[in-house]
Amino acid sequence: MYTLVINCGSSSLKFQLIHTESEEVMAIGLCERIGIEGSKVTYQRKGEEKSVTEASMPTHKEAVKIMQKLLTDEQSGMIKTLNEVRAVGHRVAHGGEIFTSSALITEETLKAIEECCALAPLHNPASLTGIRACKELMPETPMVAVFDTAFHQTMPEMSYLYGIPYEYYEKYKVRRYGFHGTSHSYVSMRAANYLNRNYEGMKIVVCHLGNGSSISAVQNGKSVDTSMGFTPLEGLLMGTRSGDIDPGAMQFLMMKEDLTIAEMLDVLNRKSGVLGVSGVSSDFRDIMKAAEEGNHRAQTALDSFTYRVVKYIGAYAAAMGGIDAIVFTAGVGENDESMRKKICNQLAFLGIAVNEEANSKRGSEQLISTADSKVAVLVIPTNEELAIARETISIVQ
Repeated sequence: MYTLVINCGSSSLKFQLIHTESEEVMAIGLCERIGIEGSKVTYQRKGEEKSVTEASMPTHKEAVKIMQKLLTDEQSGMIKTLNEVRAVGHRVAHGGEIFTSSALITEETLKAIEECCALAPLHNPASLTGIRACKELMPETPMVAVFDTAFHQTMPEMSYLYGIPYEYYEKYKVRRYGFHGTSHSYVSMRAANYLNRNYEGMKIVVCHLGNGSSISAVQNGKSVDTSMGFTPLEGLLMGTRSGDIDPGAMQFLMMKEDLTIAEMLDVLNRKSGVLGVSGVSSDFRDIMKAAEEGNHRAQTALDSFTYRVVKYIGAYAAAMGGIDAIVFTAGVGENDESMRKKICNQLAFLGIAVNEEANSKRGSEQLISTADSKVAVLVIPTNEELAIARETISIVQ
């Protein structure tokens, strides 16, 4: 049997077909530009090259039907019918305070996800559309919602409350939620397994570093703090997101530039971060190349990013009363050895030392700290789809 994992964005649908027992990825696909001119589908079966085709997809419903056709087609498919799918796991961005863990999808679940749409207006509605389209095609197949925010629901009040009137939390649930939870959960648990340590007795800092970046403090198997907040805009400097910023600076810019709230948020979400500082790109590889060629702003963007990562790790070391392990994951965290080395060198006061040979390897789980390092430092490639598949099967069983 198989598990189907689906991740709906505002104009995209990603999917993976995973063998339930072996956990092998049998097929992977991406429907892009849904509802936009020039929509296309990228599809790849296990052991084969990717294919890219244009396809009309006015809504997510058409994308789901295309996914069905690709998976069951005599030429391209891996299964004969969708009846071979044991369960479907749907990634949902925001579960608010309602969902502290993944949940079997029922009508009550869908209504609760709808209640969280105000907290994630771009993502939750798309997830609901994808879920409903799947349920229409696969009415007898159990489905599970796996929430990006659920892992961080263990944060204590002192971590998640903002310093604003408490009534705003009571009325509107304005608080810190955190994101990338599936990745932080999977990676922190894998780190404990790799080290042959008791997960529930460790203090771990997970650095999910990519175009979207977040850091979490995981103590005794639970998230106790994380860098993203009410939205994914808070926290680190990112590819195009500003990260932490004084709200007063936003008001000042809005007045000077005559910007609306929506326009200001567009600047902070899409035109800031390392793109805004460097003026080069949101891609760290492009920025690194520009820095090597002597571009001062590009170097400043890299230094600013590194500084903030180090600052958050130091803060979480203080919050947990120490660190047993630091784990790097996601695009930058997994692939940029120079960034990892620079971060760890600035944390040498914690007794951290990096094994340069181990740090130079890519594509697999690695312990990159030396034998005498007081803190274990690891690279663990994230696998959110596998984590969603495991959660889904666990709940369905």
